[in-house]
Amino acid sequence: MLRIGLTGGIAAGKSLAARRLVQLGATLIDADAISRDVVEPDTPGLRAVVDAFGRGVLNDDGGLDRAALGARVFDDAAQRERLNAIIHPLVRARAAELMDSAGQDAIVVQDIPLLVETGQGPDFHLVVVVDAPEAVRIRRMIDERGMSAADAESRIRAQASDMQRREAADVLLDNTGTEADLEGAIDELWHERLLPFRDNLLRSRPAPRPGPAELILDDGWAPAARRLAARLERSDRRILAVDHIGSTAVHGLPAKDVIDLQVTVRSLADADAAADQLTGAGFPPVPGALRDTPKPSQPDTGQWGKRLHSNADPGRPANVHVRTAGSPGWRYALAFRDWMRADAAARADYLREKQRVAAAHAADRGAGGYAAEKDQWFTTQADERLNQWINESGWTAPRY
Repeated sequence: MLRIGLTGGIAAGKSLAARRLVQLGATLIDADAISRDVVEPDTPGLRAVVDAFGRGVLNDDGGLDRAALGARVFDDAAQRERLNAIIHPLVRARAAELMDSAGQDAIVVQDIPLLVETGQGPDFHLVVVVDAPEAVRIRRMIDERGMSAADAESRIRAQASDMQRREAADVLLDNTGTEADLEGAIDELWHERLLPFRDNLLRSRPAPRPGPAELILDDGWAPAARRLAARLERSDRRILAVDHIGSTAVHGLPAKDVIDLQVTVRSLADADAAADQLTGAGFPPVPGALRDTPKPSQPDTGQWGKRLHSNADPGRPANVHVRTAGSPGWRYALAFRDWMRADAAARADYLREKQRVAAAHAADRGAGGYAAEKDQWFTTQADERLNQWINESGWTAPRY
């Protein structure tokens, strides 16, 4: 099952996106609809709301007067929190029931207006955000919903900022054009990313990565790594930490567009026990990748074992190196990243080697040759210099 969290600011066009996804075959779980259901007359939810806000939030028929309740909470953060503490657990419980009833081959889209505000992003394989400028959304609320400008601005201020939603987005859908434009973008997303992602999950296989190694720079690596790390951290209690490592963790260093993450566990037995949870979070294992190559300055003492997982998402290549805390490979990955961040000369030398090897393998069908030849630089050049930097800088590894 592929789990998609769909969100967007008020009047951004989220409902249109949800409708198109359903037309393509998605199973929709609508948080707004559930939030209405859980406060129907004679429900525990409505009784809790009345207890918190008084009978003035009821209409003449004993149902919830949403306008009266809205007037109480939209300009008062404390009151909104009070209401959310009642409604959100009920909505999540019902959404979980609906999720459990979907088939394993389903693409389930949860439409959650406050997904960012409630910190639910890591619960999904992907977060899709429908985006439109604030001025456009205010105009839509005035023209299409009959709201005043002041009321429209108040609704916007009660939600996460545009920047917060963009930081949470794995996919950002621009909705400043026509409905057909948005639907076209969703169709492309569905066929090029969601369906292959779902199929990879069903088969517990990483997404393929065709083509040679190409070195690029992308400001989106750091926020993408944070999103992936949050999903990994939430997937299994055995995970002690998740760190962004490798070249994409070094600002300004060109790299292949593949994010490397290191998952820290206490033992390889824990790594193996967590494999199913990592797969369920979207990171199936890579068969046969069971150890690192020992470095010359750190002889093979039998402690270089690891487990490698890789993202099933074709739209965001990522490697997940599962290593035990304190092991040589675990320590090397963290130290090398920090050395690259701190030493401009070493960083420049490494970049020259990466560029040389990428050019030598530009005609390859994959990046395996590039990776294998580049590893020789670690043995012949980097290892001794890294250890010298560790000794001179006093670098120490984290403790768990």
